[in-house]
Amino acid sequence: MSTTTNPTVIDRIKQDIADNPVVLFMKGTPVFPQCGFSAAVVQILTHLGVKFKGIDVLADPEIRQGIKEFSSWPTIPQLYVKGEFVGGCDIVREMFEAGELGEVFKGKGVEIRG
Repeated sequence: MSTTTNPTVIDRIKQDIADNPVVLFMKGTPVFPQCGFSAAVVQILTHLGVKFKGIDVLADPEIRQGIKEFSSWPTIPQLYVKGEFVGGCDIVREMFEAGELGEVFKGKGVEIRG
């Protein structure tokens, strides 16, 4: 049986993505990540000096399910830059190591350190 997310949940997700240049849907908070994958992405964003909004999916099961349906991506964390889904932990890590992640931020006008 498949569940379809409440439209107001999808609207909240769209609003957060629209209102913040960089959004990370994660387990836990940026200060206290609740899983290694979320912690890894927070560490990369912090290293780049990127300001971002962390949204704790553990605090809201509807958002946790809704973001997976919204992006058609099965896992958390999920990184959005200027409204665009970038990827999960592995993709973000690979892009960071290849030097591509900084280019994505610069290309979208998001300030990074250095």
